[in-house]
Amino acid sequence: MKSKGRHILSVSIILSVLLVMQSCGGKKVQAVNDPSGLKGHISLSGAFALYPLAVRWGAEFQRMHPGVTVDISAGGAGKGITDALAGQVDLGMVSRELKPAEAEKGALPFAVGMDAVVPTVNVRNPAYKYLRRHGLSLQTARRLWLGGESLSWGSVVGRKDIAYPVHLYTRSDACGAAETWASWLGGTQEDLQGVGVYGDPAVAQQIQKDALGIGMNNIGYVYDNKTNRFLPGIAIAPIDVNGNGRIDADEDFYDSRLKLIEAIRVGKYPMPPARNLYLVSNGKPKGKVLRAFLEYVLSEGQKINLSAGYLPLDNKRLADEKSKM
Repeated sequence: MKSKGRHILSVSIILSVLLVMQSCGGKKVQAVNDPSGLKGHISLSGAFALYPLAVRWGAEFQRMHPGVTVDISAGGAGKGITDALAGQVDLGMVSRELKPAEAEKGALPFAVGMDAVVPTVNVRNPAYKYLRRHGLSLQTARRLWLGGESLSWGSVVGRKDIAYPVHLYTRSDACGAAETWASWLGGTQEDLQGVGVYGDPAVAQQIQKDALGIGMNNIGYVYDNKTNRFLPGIAIAPIDVNGNGRIDADEDFYDSRLKLIEAIRVGKYPMPPARNLYLVSNGKPKGKVLRAFLEYVLSEGQKINLSAGYLPLDNKRLADEKSKM
């Protein structure tokens, strides 16, 4: 597989602990007072899928606890697991199920939300209107990513008059999106064919530029956060779940991210490629600050999930995750 370059996102969200005094119409404004007295540092790395939500959690947790700093970087689920087990970060962000070998080394996963991996195409694709009607079948997806067949877009949508070739993309980094997508197809990430691109943002950008391209993305990189509609130039190829050659009414839920999230919740979108998202620690989390952060994510933090484009967990699952601590 070919790599289109390495792009690692990072953020350091730091709120001041000091008393802030400023003049505003004669009134003085004080910094947030934190009765808990929490002070310390938390670091996270890993899945691009979880990165936008983790940034929101980190910012709110720091607002609540000005004595705490949260550093977050995205570089793929594989990096998150590796960093957590090596003690480089407190928590790895992981967008796939853990492997037995990782659990044996001490990786402890905490489910913190759900989202999905979706097949993405360019809206200028000559077969797009037919793709919306007929969808992408599991059989065709397998022929592309596992079989490595050089298909035309006409063969994907059943139109002999569309001879343009399919430009296939996958991920070059060890990531949850590719592993989850491969799991739906019946393989592993190593089995996936296509041009390898590093990171979710880069895949989305490549699809936006290539009218004949198809790849896979986490939903957070397909929809606009404000409108919940597709970002310019990119769209989802609907999945023909029941394999009848058309997108039925109960399979047509992609135009809005909120509709897709609801489809994931009720099981209309298959799992995989819908999946759980995890924060992973090396053994049971230690330290007052780290445990407080996880408690927050598994309680008040869940209120952020939906507005950020993720599915929150139900109360029973949250209780199960908290019990791991």
